[in-house]
Amino acid sequence: MSGLQSVNWQTASNRQAHHTDRFNSQDLIVRRGQPFHVSLTLYRGLSSGGRVTFTASTGPYPSESAKTKAVFPLSNGTSSSGWGAQLVSNRDNVLNISILSPANAPIGRYTLDMQISSQGSDSTLKVGTFILLFNPWLQADGVFMSNHAEREEYVQEDAGIIFVGSTNRIGMIGWNYGQFEEGILNICLSVLDNSLNFRRDPATDVARRNDPRYIGRVLSAMVNSNDDNGVLAGNWSGSYTGGRDPRNWNGSVEILKEWQRSGFRPVRYGQCWVFAGTLNTVLRCLGIPSRVITNFNSAHDTDRNLSVDVYYDPLGRPIDKGSDSVWNFHVWNEAWFVRPDLGPSYNGWQVLDATPQERSQGVFQCGPASVIAIREGNVDWDFDMPFIFAEVNADRITWIYESNGALKKNSSDTHSVGKYISTKAVGSNSRMDVTEKYKYPEGSSQERQVFEKALGKLKPRASFSATSASSLAREEREPSISGRFKIAGVLAVGKEVNLILMLKNLTSDTKTVTVNMTAWTIVYNGTLVHEVWKDSVTKSLNPEEEIEHPVKITYAQYEKYLKADNMIRTTAVCQVTDEPEVVVERDVILDNPTLTLEVLDEARVQKPVNVQMLFSNPLDEPVKDCVLMVEGSGLLLGSLKIDVPALRPKERSRVRFEILPTRSGTKQLLANFSCNKFPAIKAMLSVDVAE
Repeated sequence: MSGLQSVNWQTASNRQAHHTDRFNSQDLIVRRGQPFHVSLTLYRGLSSGGRVTFTASTGPYPSESAKTKAVFPLSNGTSSSGWGAQLVSNRDNVLNISILSPANAPIGRYTLDMQISSQGSDSTLKVGTFILLFNPWLQADGVFMSNHAEREEYVQEDAGIIFVGSTNRIGMIGWNYGQFEEGILNICLSVLDNSLNFRRDPATDVARRNDPRYIGRVLSAMVNSNDDNGVLAGNWSGSYTGGRDPRNWNGSVEILKEWQRSGFRPVRYGQCWVFAGTLNTVLRCLGIPSRVITNFNSAHDTDRNLSVDVYYDPLGRPIDKGSDSVWNFHVWNEAWFVRPDLGPSYNGWQVLDATPQERSQGVFQCGPASVIAIREGNVDWDFDMPFIFAEVNADRITWIYESNGALKKNSSDTHSVGKYISTKAVGSNSRMDVTEKYKYPEGSSQERQVFEKALGKLKPRASFSATSASSLAREEREPSISGRFKIAGVLAVGKEVNLILMLKNLTSDTKTVTVNMTAWTIVYNGTLVHEVWKDSVTKSLNPEEEIEHPVKITYAQYEKYLKADNMIRTTAVCQVTDEPEVVVERDVILDNPTLTLEVLDEARVQKPVNVQMLFSNPLDEPVKDCVLMVEGSGLLLGSLKIDVPALRPKERSRVRFEILPTRSGTKQLLANFSCNKFPAIKAMLSVDVAE
């Protein structure tokens, strides 16, 4: 009988051909629908009548009917569809074999066995294991992406930019996706094996892993810990004891590794960009092209009426009432694949959102929802369309509690939600605006038509009745005054915040205005943390006069209550007797002091490089408990944590550390500096690494 002496998986050449050579792993990693080569050395040559059959199987209950197991002969010709093995050469006991998987095979870890039958006796030999991934390079694969530059960005790029902030201050943070780092692929496969679906019915779950729609939906549930011991626990309270402030993470690698190390216990804590950054890592790792999307003024509509209600009390204080809210920004993902369930015109980018906001089919999961279908208002299609449509299109309705406790509708705004929808541009760190992919131009006839269509599908009776936004606008009385907050001076943590409330009389009569103002520190999703300032004034405005009322909020007032978001919400409720109140609101973002990174030597592969961090304490008080966290795929393994000595007022700190680049090209170094006065200061540096 012929035994198997050795197996050569030809890992280097296979991985190059399959675009998996960037993975830091010993495994053979190949993509579906594309042949890979393996050399088998037998103890004895194959006799002329000998037959060889291979079995490829995946999951705990492989079956041919579920397509999680395939039995196929070694042949000289090529197989039509399904799995096949072709004999390339056979000499000196060495079989060179080419193995082909179908372009729609389930992805995951496979076992390959071979059976040799000769002269009436059979022997079964274990060949070994390999990992099969989606193949965006192959036209027959549902994740195929034809554009080379886009494929490089959305599959192969392991660092990126996520946009944060607010409509009037768009900021960016770097994120280390690190999908090729050691152990990450195995953790991504564990994410699938920890899902509720796998635990309930592993055979069916593994069989469905051929479908990027299915995998995307499962991952959107698994990256949050609600329901299923998923990767990340969300926390928007402003208090993060027992975990890490979400703003401190530099990337997904540390999060995924910590989840695995703890025996798959949720990592604390995440907020939207942390969920999206982590989901992006898993999608790219498995071979589904993906990108991170930020939506500014993102609506969270809990009751499917395409409007979000916000409330104020008579003194101008915002009220946390009801679960509707408008987030300063919200971050989700788009993944690229076909939608045979919807039809070819809806192929392409699909929204997936791993932030736990609303249940879908009983579980905190969201998507895939076709971006094109969102633009067309097809809210009755799969999956979770009404919620995502509302995130970018909802009308914002303002309500005010009168002093007698009655609730009065104040105004509705059809334009403020869903602004500057952003993603990192291909091949650069600039911002690409994709708003027009999600909706027709604001105020265009198509835009309102789509809104009415969506409303009609969600509330067939109500769509053209008095609840629709267009008729609400007509009922409202035109206010006689207008107001806005203007920034005066710099906005920086540690400095006084100076704003000017501009009030304008829009009429030709004299008006007396009573203004109730408050300022609160907030979390970016609108969670009120603490009131830090309030004031009331009465002003008289001559006909068509515009006046300025200064607002000053000192560091001493906000210091204790400012969160890592650095956000303060200022509100003014302006009342002219017997007229509807005018609500003026502005969220301001304070700048952190600068953290500077500089490379001190030329960066070369496998040569240690010195990097220097510079930081000056801008405050008139000391800062302590300072920690610097550094990471960057291809620049250092894992992450560095450096304790930085306390700093006296105005003192400058300089910290040197060493990195060891492992791959050439432009790599991204990320740093997060935290101390008792500054919870999360970010820095990012592009490092060009020579061979």
